[in-house]
Amino acid sequence: MTDAEAAVRERVRLQAVTRFEGGEKNRDIAAALRVSERSVEPWRRQWRENGHAGVASKGSPGRARLPDVQIARLERELERGPLAHGWADQRWTLARVKTLIGRLFHVSYTVEASGPWSNATSAISPPPALARSPAP
Repeated sequence: MTDAEAAVRERVRLQAVTRFEGGEKNRDIAAALRVSERSVEPWRRQWRENGHAGVASKGSPGRARLPDVQIARLERELERGPLAHGWADQRWTLARVKTLIGRLFHVSYTVEASGPWSNATSAISPPPALARSPAP
C-alpha cells in the first residue's frame, strides 16, 4: 500500500469516528463511507475501547524497513554473492535474501511475489558476468 492509499484509509476511519460520536449506526456509516459493515464494526469496537487512538493507523506490519546502516551492510553482503554465504550457486532469490537478512539482522520478512520484495530482484541481481549461466 502506498503512503497515499494509507492516508485515504486513515481519513475514512477518522470520518467513521465522527459518525460514531454522532450516534450513527454501522450500516449507515458503511453506506456513507462506501465500506463494508464488517470494516466498520471493529473500528467502532476499537473506538469504544481506546477512543481516537484505537482507530489510528498502526502502520503496516509487513512494511518494516531496515535502517540505512543495515541496508548498506546488506548491499555489501549481496555483492559478495550467494557462494560467500553458503549457497551452491550465484543466484540470489527472494528466499535467499530473506534468509540472509535473518542471519545478519535477526529479523524476518514474509517473501511474496506481490509483496514489498517483488522488485528486489532488480536491485540485488548479481553483475551480468555472474548472472550468466556457466558454459556447458
